[in-house]
Amino acid sequence: MSGNDFFKVKKEGHIAWLILNRPEKRNSMNLECFSSLREIFPRFDKDPEVRVVVIQAEGQCFTGGLDLYDAATLIGADSADSREQLRKVILEMQESMNMIERCKKPVIAAAHGLCIGAGVDLLSACDIRVASKDALFSIRETKIAIIADLGTLQRLPTIIGHGWFRELALTGRNFTAAEALQMGFITHIADNQKELFAKAKKLAEEIAGNSPLAVQGAKEVILYSRDNGIYPGLEYVAQKNASTLPCDDVMEAFKAFMEKRPPEFKGK
Repeated sequence: MSGNDFFKVKKEGHIAWLILNRPEKRNSMNLECFSSLREIFPRFDKDPEVRVVVIQAEGQCFTGGLDLYDAATLIGADSADSREQLRKVILEMQESMNMIERCKKPVIAAAHGLCIGAGVDLLSACDIRVASKDALFSIRETKIAIIADLGTLQRLPTIIGHGWFRELALTGRNFTAAEALQMGFITHIADNQKELFAKAKKLAEEIAGNSPLAVQGAKEVILYSRDNGIYPGLEYVAQKNASTLPCDDVMEAFKAFMEKRPPEFKGK
């Protein structure tokens, strides 16, 4: 797999690595970044060899957030049609984050250094987040007179709860990797960038070793239950399992257990 000017994409077994590759600009997220996400994630969804996606970054930090120079081009004349065009662009940028969340394959984010503004939007759309101890996060938008509009305000409360979330969203202050771990935004802290990527790879390999049918089904049920509630979620998972069981992966799991060996799941 190849990437583009903003991203590099590489595959390693069943893991796809999506690498922010604009280090000279602190990986600030320009319009190309968002359009590329809308192209790349459907490819991950359709590729049967990809079971997990890991997002990481080149350079000194994960991302300095939205490229404000690029974003300034979106604010045109004070007219109804220009405001309508801006609304449509925001919706397209939101869809870039939505595609990360809706990706059938689990998505792990591995953040180091700065990860602010739109970077928190991106991480909030991922399934699992890990960071190096030098990581520094911020819902920065209130500091620059903007309302965060790419998903943080909608997704982050379900991850860390409203207490922490409202403080961070309204103050726009920085919060450290240690704080992020305490509040449950990230699940692991690594000492350095090398260990961070190794941890992300280990998590990805563990997930990729499970039945892709079960993993992808679990992610689908998790999102459905979050958005629709406990009882609709229970009905949904009952229907989901009834439609997929038995399957070859279940038979393989039973056979591997009897033969005392690791299962080899095919996603069938």
